[in-house]
Amino acid sequence: MIEIPESHLDLLNSPRVAALTTVMPDGQLQTTVVWCNFNGTHVMVNTMRGFRKEKNMRANPKVTLLCYDPRKPLRYLEIRGKVVEMTEEGALEHLDKICELYTGKKPYFGECVPAEFKEKEKPILCKILPMHVTVLDATQK
Repeated sequence: MIEIPESHLDLLNSPRVAALTTVMPDGQLQTTVVWCNFNGTHVMVNTMRGFRKEKNMRANPKVTLLCYDPRKPLRYLEIRGKVVEMTEEGALEHLDKICELYTGKKPYFGECVPAEFKEKEKPILCKILPMHVTVLDATQK
């Protein structure tokens, strides 16, 4: 198992900038800002059924996640990994939890986005297994 240094776990488990890159059907790359957290083994992100990144991850599970704090741009965490599970089970609960982490509000449907979106959007919890980790901290002297 690839370990994520404790020095950079805050970039996964607190409201920082995280960008997820997936591979489009034609091989082009597609990057989306996401909310994420780490459960000790997997990086967890949410998407919605039918969204481009959901389709991309089902077709090609290789992804890259870049996390950084805009207040410290010389410190970042890059995770290259593989999506090992995509499930509806627990997805809404995870989305509510991560919404509260990033915005201080919950539930996601009703507080972060209009409640009526719940009728047309189905959350998908994506578990990413880190395969390669790169960290930088050029703020240290």
